[in-house]
Amino acid sequence: MQQQPWWRGAIIYQVYPRSLMDSNGDGVGDIPGIISKLDYIASLGVDAIWVSPFFRSPMKDFGYDISDYRDVDPLFGTLDDIDELIQQSHQRGLKVMIDQVLSHTSDQHDWFQESRASRDNAKADWYVWADPSEDGTPPNNWLAIFGGSAWEWEPRRGQYYLHNFLKSQPDLNYHNPDVQAQMLEEVEFWLKRGVDGFRLDAINFCFHDKSLRSNPPKPAAERKGRGFSEDNPYAFQRHLHDNTQPENIAFLQKLRSLFDRYQQIVSLGEISSENSLQTMADYSRGNDKLHMTYSFELLTEEFSPRYIRETIATLEESLGEGWPCWAIGNHDVARVLSRWGGDHASDDLAKMLNAMLLSLRGSVCSYQGEELGLNEVELTLEQLQDPYGIAFWPMFKGRDGCRTPMPWNDQQHGGFSSVKPWLPVATEHCKRSVASQSADQTSVLNGYRNFTAWRKAQSALRYGDIEFIELHDDVLSFYRLCEEQTLLCCFNFSPNSVELAMPQGQWQVLSGHGFTANAVARSLTLPPFGVSFFQK
Repeated sequence: MQQQPWWRGAIIYQVYPRSLMDSNGDGVGDIPGIISKLDYIASLGVDAIWVSPFFRSPMKDFGYDISDYRDVDPLFGTLDDIDELIQQSHQRGLKVMIDQVLSHTSDQHDWFQESRASRDNAKADWYVWADPSEDGTPPNNWLAIFGGSAWEWEPRRGQYYLHNFLKSQPDLNYHNPDVQAQMLEEVEFWLKRGVDGFRLDAINFCFHDKSLRSNPPKPAAERKGRGFSEDNPYAFQRHLHDNTQPENIAFLQKLRSLFDRYQQIVSLGEISSENSLQTMADYSRGNDKLHMTYSFELLTEEFSPRYIRETIATLEESLGEGWPCWAIGNHDVARVLSRWGGDHASDDLAKMLNAMLLSLRGSVCSYQGEELGLNEVELTLEQLQDPYGIAFWPMFKGRDGCRTPMPWNDQQHGGFSSVKPWLPVATEHCKRSVASQSADQTSVLNGYRNFTAWRKAQSALRYGDIEFIELHDDVLSFYRLCEEQTLLCCFNFSPNSVELAMPQGQWQVLSGHGFTANAVARSLTLPPFGVSFFQK
């Protein structure tokens, strides 16, 4: 079989630095803490780690508000620690991907401090500035994801500046070629330090409509989904002019040209647009833009074989030779076991969801804690740290429930820290700790390890095409096909046993993946949240 790039079919383990491991007793996870857990991460059978932002930042949005792209925030460590992380990861066969937040900076960044000072300084046009309307109101109706207008008044310039997120996260002006050139330099700084790839945050937000046209309204029936609360006014608009502009393609091509000057680099773009599946295809189709993209399409509350089948099939139709990446959980949405499991959350469901994700065509991002089957933590308003949740409480409780620290053992604070952590470690999580699950061969953790080891030998799962087949309303079923192998993959989304007829052909039931099902002649019985694989 033709040699594939390392990232095709890769399992990328997302590390949220604040919550993996605290090495110095300040209650916050850090880079040395990640290094101390690399053996554990390697034991999961993953191919790479994606490290969420660790750059110097005032932490108004926990690192996604960067004040210096070339330095590590002292909360997390030093540049030497990052170099050590890269070296130690490579020694264990792990690639290192880092988050890059290119569309905006912190308002504490030196560039913005200079830009806001006057209209005629060297950085005056580095951010998106606009005069007020005749009545003094913002120049258009654009809204910020975290609430309110996307425009903030700056009295020193007598103008508004654009912020698609917090007002402390001003948007860079990518219509200025100097900004594009500078951001390419910021990316190359990390390429020279030896990182293997980049997860590009909100990459479709780099450009805005130069004419500043207002967004049209969105009907109420279309407001749900893509991670936005229906109570958030942001969902009331069609975001046609404040992101996903045509000019973005040319910048992505410049990024790709930079990546191609280095060996085996991968780029993974996060997409949140009005038509995220089409944008995913547009941004990754061909060999001159991003290597992969992922969106919030599988990070919603909707959970059914039909939804997942239609979502993936829609992308496949327009993706062409592009390569997808899928995630069912991350640091921005409720834990998948709670989000999709509800009253039926169980170890069996957690195992099925991990196996399903790892069987889709493409690469996958697996969020820390999913290998343990962790649930969403219910926090009080007083415990919240996330500005998003604080602003929209109680209708939307923010993102802290999925960001609580990893439970390493059943000791105080789950072995994460020797002091009270920045977010509490849930009691129920301590019962599902790494230590306790490692000792239990039937645990979600060991199920994850067994499945990733089995998957490595299945070329169809790693690189093959996908073809959906409908066998039962409660079962997601599809073929994975390559020259060497044809697999039939079946996943029972129901808390009840289901029986279904096997498709035509001679099928051999496969073992070694950790799941059992009863296949007799032309009939297959899947237990609750059961999984089965067959080879033709």
